[in-house]
Amino acid sequence: MASPAAAQEAEDLPVAAEPADPQDADGLAPAPDAAETRSGTRIFTPADFERFAPRNALDMLEEVPGFTLRGEDGERGLGQASANVVIDGRRIASKSDGVFTQLQRISTDRVERIEIVEGATLGIPGLSGQVANVITRPSAISGRFTYRASFRPRYAEPSFIGGEASISGADDNLEWTLALANGVGRGAAGGGESFIFDPDGNIVETRDIRMQFVGDFPRISGNVQYTTDGGAVMNARASYNRVYQNNRDDQQRVLTDGVDRFRMFESRRRGYGYELGGDVEFDLAGGRLKLIGLERFNRNTGPSDSILSYADGRPDTGSRFDSQTESGERIGRGEYNWAMLGGDWQLAGEAAFNRLNREAQLFDLDSSGEFVQIPFPGGSGGVTEDRYETVLTHSRRLSDNLTMQVGAGGEYSTLSQTGPDGLTRSFWRPKGSVNVAWQVEQGLDVSLEVARRVGQLSFGDFLANVSLNQDQSSAGNNELVPPQSWEAEIEATKSLGDWGSTELQVYARLIEDFIEFIPVEGGLETRGNIDNASVWGVRSNSTFQLAPIGFTGAQLDLTLDVDFTDLTDPLTGESRKWSGNQDIEIDASLRHDIPGSDWAWGAGFEYNRTQPYYRLGEFGFNYEGPTYTFAFIEHKDVFGMTANLTVFNLTDGRAVQDRFVYEGYRDRTPLAFRETQDLSVQPIFNFRLSGDF
Repeated sequence: MASPAAAQEAEDLPVAAEPADPQDADGLAPAPDAAETRSGTRIFTPADFERFAPRNALDMLEEVPGFTLRGEDGERGLGQASANVVIDGRRIASKSDGVFTQLQRISTDRVERIEIVEGATLGIPGLSGQVANVITRPSAISGRFTYRASFRPRYAEPSFIGGEASISGADDNLEWTLALANGVGRGAAGGGESFIFDPDGNIVETRDIRMQFVGDFPRISGNVQYTTDGGAVMNARASYNRVYQNNRDDQQRVLTDGVDRFRMFESRRRGYGYELGGDVEFDLAGGRLKLIGLERFNRNTGPSDSILSYADGRPDTGSRFDSQTESGERIGRGEYNWAMLGGDWQLAGEAAFNRLNREAQLFDLDSSGEFVQIPFPGGSGGVTEDRYETVLTHSRRLSDNLTMQVGAGGEYSTLSQTGPDGLTRSFWRPKGSVNVAWQVEQGLDVSLEVARRVGQLSFGDFLANVSLNQDQSSAGNNELVPPQSWEAEIEATKSLGDWGSTELQVYARLIEDFIEFIPVEGGLETRGNIDNASVWGVRSNSTFQLAPIGFTGAQLDLTLDVDFTDLTDPLTGESRKWSGNQDIEIDASLRHDIPGSDWAWGAGFEYNRTQPYYRLGEFGFNYEGPTYTFAFIEHKDVFGMTANLTVFNLTDGRAVQDRFVYEGYRDRTPLAFRETQDLSVQPIFNFRLSGDF
């Protein structure tokens, strides 16, 4: 039987895999011959995934046993690599087309092999733990498409226009891709009843709620790579996207004492964005220099309206929040790599310039039905950050089964805010990491990472904000600084032979300048820095092949994640969990590819436990589920295409909210009211059709 568990480990660089043998009696291809690999490296060829009929590199990676695909972490600038996937040994230097999108555009006929390696052995700063290196080969011009549609019985409109089509080609020198996509949403949080209780627990209001989301996100993108005969590599990338998004939350409110009313909330957002980027890599002075440039820009506009209409015919009341936001990022980065003193070295320097400008207005609805602007101090303004970074990294093999990578450097940044409370500040922050990878024995790999990192800021927190839907507001804060953290992670990967593979991670973070809601003058709240916070946890990801118990063609994927968080509440001074943190996650899925056929089926569930959220004037629970279940059926040859029908939420997972709202700060004022929601999400039917052209 061909399965990812059949991958072998050996000692040297990979050699070409032999062609797959004809299918055996049970209809599944036998395992290919073992490929020779570097110490501790697992090699997978397309034949290993044949039973899944993958259409692209992403489909293949999702079936690698014991491997958790991780995308970019949204860190500052380009920085060090964070996604645990590289393509042909190179990291992906794009922020709009991330790793998942790039992998979807690599057809299976272009994948020569996938190497699962310890990140520290690649010599790419920032990589640790298991990393997938997707090795590609030239191919003729070909196209791929994925069509998506969804439907649910109530609360949401059906969706018929989602998916992506791409065309690409590659030869020995030139690779190119052009893609057109539409991310589409026709969803809803759900519908049902909500209740408002007075401080004594009496129901004072009943609400019938209907929520709906409608969004279209068309996008066109392309990239081209040219490799000269001398080994220089040049890349160019471009993308353009549009945003068409509407949210509604309508509520029929029946009061036990007072006038019934209808609340209409609608938020409309329109916008566009683009990214232009490129890089060039070439030999220089005994090493290799890579120069990277990137420019991103986004513009979004649109109002949010909250209007109350009364049953007795009195004039409507309400509010409007309107904003026009422009944000952008400009990055220049250089990386010089060379070999010296028995190891690999990299000196990297980066300059990044981030900006946000927002014009925001707040309105009240007067008795004539017109919106009248009211003062909204701190709602408009601009924020910029100019950041310069340099990091020196050294990687070396300490022995045949032990590799180390050490990086050290720092960043200098200047934060500036325009407007009535404008402020300019400059900072110097150290950063770096130490990674050690150890192959304990054949089939058992352990890695350790200790790092000092600087986190990212949301520039919108510098300005005042309101949420008309939840009747919440926060002041701006021009004194925000990025959080900094000490992080440590131990990861162990164990081959289970014919049974599959398992991965275990133990991680911890100590964070300075953690961002939380803090009090400000006038009884308001804002997003601000607190001294410290911490988290530690355990994560396990396993793939179990069920053929040894006679369930041929079946595998079970199981993920367990438990974390423990702590911070000092900025209002009460007491220790508590992080606000709204999901501290327990369990995901399990079973897939069975039926031998001798093109059919597959599967089922699974996910469970998430969410901690209470905290603001200064309220706290409560806001989560979905907590348990969602799903089942699917798939045919891998529908006129040469793969068709998949998945039904999500078979067991009636809910959207739950339980708010305790106080008259002022929650530690010193009486309870004003309690609001509960228990909304139906409904089963969701998702259809996917993918193929080539």
